[in-house]
Amino acid sequence: MPLSAQSIKRIEDTIRDSLRKKLQNYKPESNHMPFHFRLLGKDRMALYSFIHSLNTSFGASIFEPVAVALAQTRFDHAEAQHSPGNKISQGAQKAIQSIMNNLSVASKEANKFEEIEQIRAVCRKGSMNSIATVKADLFIQDEKYGMYLFDIKTVKPNVSSFKDHKRTLLEWCAIKLAQYPNAKINTCIAIPYNPYEPEPYQRWTLKGMLDLPNELKVANEFWDFLGGDGAYQELLNCFERVGIELRNEIDNYFSNFNR
Repeated sequence: MPLSAQSIKRIEDTIRDSLRKKLQNYKPESNHMPFHFRLLGKDRMALYSFIHSLNTSFGASIFEPVAVALAQTRFDHAEAQHSPGNKISQGAQKAIQSIMNNLSVASKEANKFEEIEQIRAVCRKGSMNSIATVKADLFIQDEKYGMYLFDIKTVKPNVSSFKDHKRTLLEWCAIKLAQYPNAKINTCIAIPYNPYEPEPYQRWTLKGMLDLPNELKVANEFWDFLGGDGAYQELLNCFERVGIELRNEIDNYFSNFNR
């Protein structure tokens, strides 16, 4: 179902405000590059530096607030940088270690639903231990869909680090189930766009550690989940319209670096 005009306005406002906030807080690198400056101009070098800075923080600066705005059109509650808690049962820790061991030696394929039920069965078994874990980039809660915790990754995440990412997803489940043993819950990796398009995303690189259909959402799978069918294309249109609207404002901002 297409996004309403009100939802589109809210999303475009979020994109616009996020970009302007990034510009306001931007401090260009102080490196003296006399050859680059004379060849390309200080304004272009400042723009290049800004784009590089934006790329490294696009998740927190742009994707997270936009994801929240989009999810609010469909779900009861959505927030960025959600702290899941810090208590996990001894039984859940043992279950997670067993799951990780089996996946590491490929003795069993990843099955998120089975893994969640293994953790649920022991979510309050044994002592409750304190644990330090990262915040979820996006948290969604809905009476119909339950709880979703997303770890939003760069478009080409380091494959070797996915073992750690998998453990984090399982620990989030255990922490939440310790609080709400009967909760409907899932934890996922989200990749905002496919850098290989029009070729499919290279999911095979993650096979073995992740339950790909249930733990990985790429591009339209992620955004359409948040906003409904067609949300991804609507979102691209929102970015384009805001970009056109702010083009002169951005050009004027960076022209000041030539003065």
